[in-house]
Amino acid sequence: MALNSMTGFARAGGGAGALSWHWELKSVNGKALDIRFRLPAGHDHLEAPARAALAAAFRRGNIQAALTVTGEGSGETVTLNEAVLEQVLAVADTLRHRLKAKPPRLEALMALRGVLEVKTETPDEATLQSRSAAMLTTLHAAITALAAARAAEGARLSGIIDGQLARIEELAAAARDAPARTPEAIRARLAEQVARLMEMNGSFDDQRLHQEAMLIFTRADIQEELDRLFTHVAAARDLMQADEPSGRKFDFLAQEFNREANTLCSKAIDRGLTAIGLDLKTVIDQMREQVQNIE
Repeated sequence: MALNSMTGFARAGGGAGALSWHWELKSVNGKALDIRFRLPAGHDHLEAPARAALAAAFRRGNIQAALTVTGEGSGETVTLNEAVLEQVLAVADTLRHRLKAKPPRLEALMALRGVLEVKTETPDEATLQSRSAAMLTTLHAAITALAAARAAEGARLSGIIDGQLARIEELAAAARDAPARTPEAIRARLAEQVARLMEMNGSFDDQRLHQEAMLIFTRADIQEELDRLFTHVAAARDLMQADEPSGRKFDFLAQEFNREANTLCSKAIDRGLTAIGLDLKTVIDQMREQVQNIE
């Protein structure tokens, strides 16, 4: 299984008769799975099954799901209320003769309340259930498209992170093979530092000097940090091929990378190793930014 991103967008539409709808799904990175809906009035019943479908498809990410429905007014019919119209005409006729006014205009009559009645045909329960099922089918299509978008972005992230891991491995190898870590260079530095200790306090005995020399050597030894860096690189590559979402583990591993790089920098015994340590920190920081978007 390749890495999946938490970033993606998908849209899917459907319809039934004069009614049409479309779902829009937007996903960005998040610490857990957070799903938020924007549904039109009268469609709140779709939230529970829609939430379950999204939760089954994704493990992490902030997902916004919006449903837009159009054509819902197509079931409306306009009828003329004959009884009200007759009453209005009778009153108008009386007033017209009394005031010697002109006959009322048609649009004025139609604008009077109760003359025209708008009736909405309410679908039966079977029709409503059929529409709901069709809308959820459309949602599943949008979910499939969103998963594909997140997978495509994950493939792009995978390429970037793979390159960063290769660079970390390269820098760790450079630190391992640094001339400053050869036995000759280490002995020369120890001799120099021991000489400084003798200058500061000439009363050190041989045993104390030996202890100080070993302490200096231990503090400067970065072999454990290098071993862990190589181990972390191997673990990261395993996570990239894991059969389940690995974003949380990858985030923790990136923190471990950073810890080893910090320790290596603090133990660096010459400018070359310091430069390698700083390059390591730069690459690891860049990788941590990418890792934040892995599902």
